[in-house]
Amino acid sequence: MRKFIPAWLGRILRRIRIWHERVTFRVRQVRHTYGGEPLIVELRDPGSAGWYDHDWDPLPELEFLREQGMGAGKRIFDIGAHQGVVAMMISRMVAPGEVVAVEANLFNADAATRNAELNRLENLRVVHGAISSTSGELLISADFNAHVSKHRATSSRVRAYTIDELAGIHGEPDVLFIDVEGFEIEALKGAQETMRNGKNCFVEVHVGCGLENFGGSAAEVLHYFPEGRYELFYKYEEDKEFKPLTDRNQLPGRRFFLIACVAQR
Repeated sequence: MRKFIPAWLGRILRRIRIWHERVTFRVRQVRHTYGGEPLIVELRDPGSAGWYDHDWDPLPELEFLREQGMGAGKRIFDIGAHQGVVAMMISRMVAPGEVVAVEANLFNADAATRNAELNRLENLRVVHGAISSTSGELLISADFNAHVSKHRATSSRVRAYTIDELAGIHGEPDVLFIDVEGFEIEALKGAQETMRNGKNCFVEVHVGCGLENFGGSAAEVLHYFPEGRYELFYKYEEDKEFKPLTDRNQLPGRRFFLIACVAQR
């Protein structure tokens, strides 16, 4: 039937379906071990149940960045934090440092705040807001995993920050985690002052699933990590480890995870 339904009507029906699934979902709390960290997570919708209602193996990006010095006392920005599970894992890793978790979808930001409270993580701050190249407002979809949208009828207006602006409010981060569903370029554009002295970064690069919708490309993402200043590593979702990205002319052709580490001099 989808080919007979106008795109605008399909988006409205999808928003109604997500709303219905959330209001009829039986909220419950679960205890699992996420990468070695025992945590309580409040499941609030089918999306969170699918992602978080089971134990997790250690995340390769956290293990990799731990080896690069992401540890006690560091300040981390987790941009696109969903319901806060990865942010909670990091907050345990860097305590007494802190994590600033930014989430554009209000439903998910509220869930992240609740999860931080359940685990008594006083070093985790949740900010309801979007990330962009300029401050102002953005339209954000109502999906389980929200993204920047162009459709007013099925989206909500959300306060937009730059990473530089957040650094002015919360203090300069030591490491950036960026997972913004294709809006990576705009996030990096707004981090020029923060990146001036070099920061280790993890970026989920949405090749083929959102990056191009905003005029971006993998090559443009790498532009923000100049050769000589950064060493690059990548993996696909199914890979267990990161490997060096040595040829910038041969970039991954699908969604991949990128770690950019400040080159040792």
